[in-house]
Amino acid sequence: SVPPQEYSIPPPVSQGKWKNKERVLIFSSRGINFRTRHLMQDLRTLMPHSKADTKMDRKDQLFVINEVCEMKNCNKCIFFEAKKKQDLYMWLSNTPQGPSAKFLVQNVHTLAELKMTGNCLRGSRPLLSFDPIFDREPHYALLKELFIQVFGTPQYHPKSQPFVDHVFTFTVTDERIWFRNYQIIEEDASLVEIGPRFVLNLIKIFQGSFGGPTLYENPHYQSPNMHRRLIRLSVAAKFREKQQVKEVQKIKKKGTKVLVEEDPTEVVFETPAEEKPVEIQLVKPESKPIVKDKKKLRKIQRKKQKKLFRTEG
Repeated sequence: SVPPQEYSIPPPVSQGKWKNKERVLIFSSRGINFRTRHLMQDLRTLMPHSKADTKMDRKDQLFVINEVCEMKNCNKCIFFEAKKKQDLYMWLSNTPQGPSAKFLVQNVHTLAELKMTGNCLRGSRPLLSFDPIFDREPHYALLKELFIQVFGTPQYHPKSQPFVDHVFTFTVTDERIWFRNYQIIEEDASLVEIGPRFVLNLIKIFQGSFGGPTLYENPHYQSPNMHRRLIRLSVAAKFREKQQVKEVQKIKKKGTKVLVEEDPTEVVFETPAEEKPVEIQLVKPESKPIVKDKKKLRKIQRKKQKKLFRTEG
């Protein structure tokens, strides 16, 4: 008899203990477009410690998200809120105590775009790279700690891989936070962008989770509604300016012309023409002989002949 083959279960890659139990809930409200949906799916792919949930109804209040996170056993949340089917807002929150930050998301590009040629291992832990300004300003220091806790994959997480082959960069330019994801190439340590990429325009930082007292308000923030309103006003101002120019031109045309006084020096170099003597004709001019058209005479004769033939017939 052949002895049964014994299969041994391979030991886990890492023998460490999973201590940091950070779990991030990533979901959105109803009314988002396809690009936001792809961005949300990309973040879930890159963050093995994330969880998903169904879309939240727009009628529900935001503090309901704290209860959803509690039911999903999550202590961090990334919530995408869509308004007017064109504006996208992102909430980063530490539930349920806080703090939380609200951003306007701009210039979204997803993983599926062809210009993103990088690649990384699914579930690998990323390096987090921050701009030096995150250590100077107090509100940026708070956001830095929030980004570390949300985007940093916990060590020895069951779904993560013990490799570091990509880096998340957070750069502050033009009063906005630019998010990029790069692959680290082993040969020469150069960087190739993987995606997704987006720009976060900070609106407010709240003390609580999805509300509470305001800790910081961005003075450089301009709402999309105000931006669109200013564009409309500028277009209307240009149109009004054109209309005013047309009216001024009409008034100029209708106005009386200013008569310029005659300049006596204009006729200095003019030479008068010689006057011809007036001839008075006393004899009546001879009448020209009337030359009749021979062809017309022939036609008339033919018509007369035809009438004679008809009458005789």
